[in-house]
This record gives sequence, C-alpha cells and structure tokens, in this order.
Amino acid sequence: MKRAATRVDARRTGNRRPPLALVLPALLAVAFLALPLVGILARTEWGELGDHLTSPGTVEALKLSLLVSFWALGLSLLLGVPLAWLLARVPFPGKAFVRSLVLLPMVLPPTVGGVALLLAFGRRGLLGPWLESTFGITLPFHTSGAVVAATFVAMPFLVISLEGALGGLRPRYEETAASLGASPVRVFFTVTLPMVVPGVVAGAALTWARALGEFGATITFAGNLPGTTQTLPLQVYLLLQDEPEAATSVSLLLLAIAMGVLVALRGRWTGTPADRTRRAVPEPGPDTAAPGTPVAGTAGTAGPDAAVPGPAAAGEAVPGPAVPVPVVAGAPHAADPSAPGAGRWALRARVTGFTRLTLDADPGTTIAVVGPNGAGKTTLLRALLGLTHRAHAELTVGGTDVTGLPPHRRRVAWVPQDGALFPHMTALANTAYGLRAQGVPRAEARREAQTWLDRLGVGHLGHRKPTQLSGGQAQRVALARALAARPRLLVLDEPLAALDQTTRAHVRHTLRSHLAGFGGVCLIVTHDPVEAVSLADRVLVLDGGRALQDAAPAEVTRHPRSPWVARMLGRNAWPGTATPDGLALDGGGTLVAAEPPPPGTPALAIVAPEAVSVHRDRPAGSPRNVWAGTVREITTSGSRLRVLITSDLAPDLVAEITPQAAAELGLADGVSVWTSVKATETTIVAL
Repeated sequence: MKRAATRVDARRTGNRRPPLALVLPALLAVAFLALPLVGILARTEWGELGDHLTSPGTVEALKLSLLVSFWALGLSLLLGVPLAWLLARVPFPGKAFVRSLVLLPMVLPPTVGGVALLLAFGRRGLLGPWLESTFGITLPFHTSGAVVAATFVAMPFLVISLEGALGGLRPRYEETAASLGASPVRVFFTVTLPMVVPGVVAGAALTWARALGEFGATITFAGNLPGTTQTLPLQVYLLLQDEPEAATSVSLLLLAIAMGVLVALRGRWTGTPADRTRRAVPEPGPDTAAPGTPVAGTAGTAGPDAAVPGPAAAGEAVPGPAVPVPVVAGAPHAADPSAPGAGRWALRARVTGFTRLTLDADPGTTIAVVGPNGAGKTTLLRALLGLTHRAHAELTVGGTDVTGLPPHRRRVAWVPQDGALFPHMTALANTAYGLRAQGVPRAEARREAQTWLDRLGVGHLGHRKPTQLSGGQAQRVALARALAARPRLLVLDEPLAALDQTTRAHVRHTLRSHLAGFGGVCLIVTHDPVEAVSLADRVLVLDGGRALQDAAPAEVTRHPRSPWVARMLGRNAWPGTATPDGLALDGGGTLVAAEPPPPGTPALAIVAPEAVSVHRDRPAGSPRNVWAGTVREITTSGSRLRVLITSDLAPDLVAEITPQAAAELGLADGVSVWTSVKATETTIVAL
C-alpha cells in the first residue's frame, strides 16, 4: 500500500529531481536539528543508565514532574477547551487580541513568563496578597506554583490544536443538533466534543509533554526546592554542575518521552475532522445497501439537458421503482392523532433582511422552494431555524410565537443536504437524539427511534455508523431522525441532491408517503422539477431574496413567472416586452404569439422544446416564427434528443426531436439549420 502511494506521489511530481539549491539547505536544517539529539545518544553512559535513572533524586523529581504535568494538563483541559471553542465558534470584539494572548506564552522567554507570574500571583503581586489573605493560598515556592507555571506555558498547545480541529468541523452538525432540540451545552458535550476527540487528544498530549519539560517559568516563579518544586528539567540543570553523565541520562529520558508523544501522534490524531473522516470511510460494498437499495455512487444532479417530466398535478406519483415501507404495529404516524407528538400546526412567517417575504401555510402543507443560486432559499430556511443574521423571521408555528426563542426551542427540525448524521453515533442513536434532547427517557426514545427507522425501511441498520450506510440509507436515517424529534415545522435543504437517480426515486417515494401524514408544514429546497412537482402542494419561486411566484405545481408548470424555473422545467424561456403582435425579446429579435398581453407589458415567452421544429432548409407554410441557426450541442433525454441551437436573430433555444429525425436531418455540432415555432405554440406570461 505504501509503495502504491509512493508511486502516485512520484507521478504527481513527474519524477522530477528536486533542485540542489533547495536540497542542500534542507539537509543542513535536518542535520542542525538532529546533531544535538545524536550528541545525547553518543554521550550517554549506557552501562550506568539504570543507576542514573533510579537514583533517589531522579525518582523524586520524576514523580513530582508527573504530578505537576498531569495537574497542568487537567487545568489546561478545564480552561483551554472552552477557550478554544470560544475562539473557533463565537465572533466577539477583541478576538484577535485574545488569540494573541493565547499565543504569547509560546513565544515569550520562559523566564520572562516566570517573572510575569511572580508579579501577578506572588506575595507582592496583583492577586497574590488577596489569595493569601482570603484563601490562604501561596503559589510561589510551592508545588501549586509549579503547576501554575507549567499550565501557563503549556495550555496554548491545547487551545491552538483544538481550535484548529473545531475550525475543520462543519457547524452544520451542531446546527442540526440544535434544530432537534439540543441546548448549546448538550450540543457541545454530545456532538462537538466527541467529533473533535482527535484534536483534544493531540492537544492534550502536546500540552502534557510541554508541561513535563517546563523549566524557565518554574524556576523563576516556583523556585528549585527538592521534593516541592524541583521537577525533572530542574534536576537536569543541577546534575550538569556535579554529575554530567547523570544529567545526560535524565535528558535522554525526557527526549524519549517527547519523541514517544510525537511518534504516537503522527498521522493518527492530526489533520482536520473531514480528513480523518475520509480516511475512515470504507469502500461501500454489497452488504452496505439494504435489500432493493443500491449503494449511492455518483451524484444524480439533473443538468439543463436532463429529461424533464411534463406538467403534473400536485402529489402526482412519478413513475419509478418504489421501496416498500414496512408498517410496524404501534408505529407513530403524524396522521394518527394518538401518536406521540401528533398535532396540526399552521405556519405564519414574515421574513426580513436579505430574503423578504410573507409565508402562510395551513397544517399538512408541503412547499417546494426553488430558484437560482443566490436567490435566498437557504437563507430562508436558516432564518426560520434562527441560525442566520442575514435575515430575520417573525415566526408563528401552530399559534405559538417562537420568534424570540433560540433554535433548540423552536421545534423546527432541519435535514441538511448531506443529512449531517453524527458520525460517532449509530443510526439508532442518531434517530433517538432529538427525543433524548427533549427529555424522553433513554429506553422510550430508543423504542420510538427504532419504530421510525422501521417505517422508513432501515430498521435493520440501526446498529451501523453513518460511514457504513449508503447514500439512500443515510438520507432515510436523517429523515427518520427529524420526524422522530416531533417537529412542528420541517425544513429540508436539497435532501436528495447527493443521491444517484435510482436511489433518489426510492427515497422520494418514501418521503412522499410520510409527508402526506405530517401535521405541520414542510419546506423543501430543491433544484429538481420532479421533486417540486411530486412532493409539494405549493411551489415558492425566489429570486434575489424576493418571492416571484407562490402557486400550485400545476400552475407554476403551465405559467412559470421566472426564466430560471421555466428552464428548470425544460422549457425555452425568453423575457421581453409585449407588442401588438407578440414579444420584443430582451436578447434581440421578436416572437409572434397568438394571444399577447397589452403592449408595453413586461412578459415571459414560454416555448416547449417539442414545439420547436428543426429543418435543413427554410420552412414554408404556416409558422410565424422562423430563424436560421447553428447546432451547438446534442444530448440524450430519455428516448429523445435535445438539440441546442444558437442564432443571431433570436436567443438560444432547445428543440426536442427523435433520434430518427436527427439522423434524417444529418444533425451534428456546427450544422446550419432553420427553426420554427408556431404562434399558437407560444405561451406569454405577464410579469
């Protein structure tokens, strides 16, 4: 495996020989760092090593060093972990100054640090007299003073290491936990801290090693008293004067401890959480998927030329294989009024800021939120969750005003695009998390969580960690977790975007069956027209943070008021201004329509791709709209072909034809063609 990695690295560098001008200084640097260590090894009296290390003075100093270093580690964990979290997660004035204070002991001369401690905690220092008179605590020339000195110089290693680990941890996990009802303290101890354990371990190891080797601040602040403050580094300092051989042996011990810590950390506890997660994820195998569910491989995001369904009524089933959802006796279902947490909750929201709109929805309504990137879709969801400063939502859910409540008390459950399952928990523990955060006893929470997993067809996977689940399975678990938390508002941010097409159809079917009985309101952000048409009762179209259209899917499909939505639905969409005969297009050219709005009205022309005729010669006959163009791209859409045609006389348009027609016309990239659209085949929507 290592040889294979070496070959890959060699290919990446092109097997080029490194320049000598860089290699020589690098080798000198290695020699400069290694020679002092080699000197210790060369001068060690190996035959007397045991006697030197077991001498009474050395043993006493070692015990004291261990005592001081572990106490310093404990204080560093107690104080440094919250400080690292504050620096990584909370914006506040003076943050750069606080971080500089953390780094200062790492660059400050240790003796200067000792003097500073003496002036702060000494008997004549700022706090020393108060500590002595109030609590009877005297730090200088006492073991506790050695602990304080070691903590002062070692804690920055923990803070910096943990802050880096927290910086690599996506806040989405913590935000999802909050949406499930977990308080900030619970989120920290159950989600944040377990996920950055490697960073804590690395920082703790470095902190302990630094505290064990502390010398300058200790001797300046705590003195050099045998059995009280004379730690192992101070013992080395004394031995150098009388017994240099013994000093070398003790130095070797400290060197071995330091190297042992660094070797133990190498490649195991370093790097960001995302890097470690990628290293830990096994290759999916056949046993990863549930029966009938393929392992997700490539993302099935629909591109502009993907097959798009025609108009469909709200809630109409989309053809495709469906995963049977087992019905478990006694399973909670939102449609069952006797189920735990069952109820009916309407939504009233007024959103201001970047996204500005008013949203009213009755219980049981599913709203698909669509729009181009940057339209404000995710901002809307995060405003409802109370997780953003870009927008503010005055929110009433089920008659209760939750505007002033923190995210964990809003009863708004969130399913992010990637599910954000907690990697350190099993599927069952993930699903029970929201119930446990709300105070449900462990046994009851696990029973209800298992029931939800069974309902979504992944009950047999409750013992697995997220890395052992396929994409479809993970999304079902994320959905089960959100529904099990008994939310009153459910927000889903592109929940199916990361799945392949087949798995997406399976999960969509499952989602549709459960949303049908949900007693609250559900908002789904999506770029997929199939999801918008088949899952939603209403489609909310956003652009630039404003609502362009809020209507039933059938109405949005027939009369889209946004060029982006029209193109998402697979239509040609051209904005322009109405004229007596049709539309003067913003992109140049004119379009004749059968029923244009009053002249001067801003409007959008919608032309279905199948209504565009393609010819090699200028067509004769009834078409009122005829343009010369050039074929630029041909893609497959199901059993038909979609042909992109550009023209100097009109905006780009897409025609949909059969492969047989394309062969008869001899279509290929760069071929000159004529296109025609009948006036009766053009729909004009006033904006």
